[in-house]
Amino acid sequence: MRKTYKFKLNPTPQQERILDRMLMLCRHVYNAAIGERREAWRMRGVSISYYHQKAELPGIKEAMSEYNDVYSQVLQDVVLRVDRAFQAFFRRVRAGETPGYPRFHGRDRYNSFTYPQVSAHGGAYLDNGFLVLSKIGRVVVRWSRPLEGTPKTVTISREADGWYVSISCAEVPMQALEPTGLETGIDLGIESFATLADGAMIHNPGCYRRVEHRLKTAQRKVSRRKKGSNRRHKAIKLLAKAHQKVKRQRGDFQHKTALQLVRQFDVIYHEDLQVANMVKNHHLAKSIHDAGWRGFLTFLTFKAACAGKRVVAVNPAYTSQMCSGCGVVVTKGLSVRWHTCPECGTSLHRDHNAAMNILQSGQRRQESAVGQTVQALTQADGSYVA
Repeated sequence: MRKTYKFKLNPTPQQERILDRMLMLCRHVYNAAIGERREAWRMRGVSISYYHQKAELPGIKEAMSEYNDVYSQVLQDVVLRVDRAFQAFFRRVRAGETPGYPRFHGRDRYNSFTYPQVSAHGGAYLDNGFLVLSKIGRVVVRWSRPLEGTPKTVTISREADGWYVSISCAEVPMQALEPTGLETGIDLGIESFATLADGAMIHNPGCYRRVEHRLKTAQRKVSRRKKGSNRRHKAIKLLAKAHQKVKRQRGDFQHKTALQLVRQFDVIYHEDLQVANMVKNHHLAKSIHDAGWRGFLTFLTFKAACAGKRVVAVNPAYTSQMCSGCGVVVTKGLSVRWHTCPECGTSLHRDHNAAMNILQSGQRRQESAVGQTVQALTQADGSYVA
């Protein structure tokens, strides 16, 4: 498996200045590469490739000596980021989605650069507990856990409270957990973060809602400060740290909840949610974003794969409206929180009913898939014998 480990860096003041300068130069190259592609298409109708822009980098270093302070492969990765942004733009155009043309990045929107190769001969490598970066030197790392696997890439990022390193490792061994023989369906919601098929509910921490007033106060302080002043700069840093704390609280809750479910169940079924469409409801958008369903499902899927468990997405159609007892559709609005079936008399919480429907739908899907596989194997074996 491939896994990324993130650690805090403790650079010296001189190294911090070098990191800031390298980040600025990488951002300039990124913006220049986007501008070159845009002008080439507007003036001549020509599309510039990644390899064309990559070949221009040595000439840029000769013309502007300050770019010699940036490792060559770091600049190549910057151009690769531009190419990926344009490839994603063309993919969205072909799919009929909102394209979103690649944009220029200001100082607050470009916060990382990558060493695409981990090698003692150049780039980045580990040496006696230190991280050695080309053009920067030996940087102290606050190791919070041991690395596993083979380091492949190193990404340096700037956040509200300092600098971090993300080390992507390949061939990370899988740590399988003992099977429990249990399956469940989970219904993600706002009133309770998740409801299991056995009726258990996981409390929604509401990380953003709890400190929303405090965040508004910090934002007002930024708005009242004079632009360009030191006081405004300090207020912006305090606001960024407050948002960072909310993000970390939400991530901590998602990690722990996902691990708890993976340890308890072998197979977990969930709705295949289209969160981008759901947040178009402006009455619920803030609460949906605060819950962080998409991030939670990402963590759950990854942890299940590491533990040898399975996470299966099912069709969310009518999971809340259908009765889990008899299958009759009982229409009810979002404000109705209790499910009562007029046919079979089933009476339970709306989210509990949905979780049971998700579990049943997922099990039927798995049985159908197994039946189709057995039938295909039987037909193939029969034709082979014949």
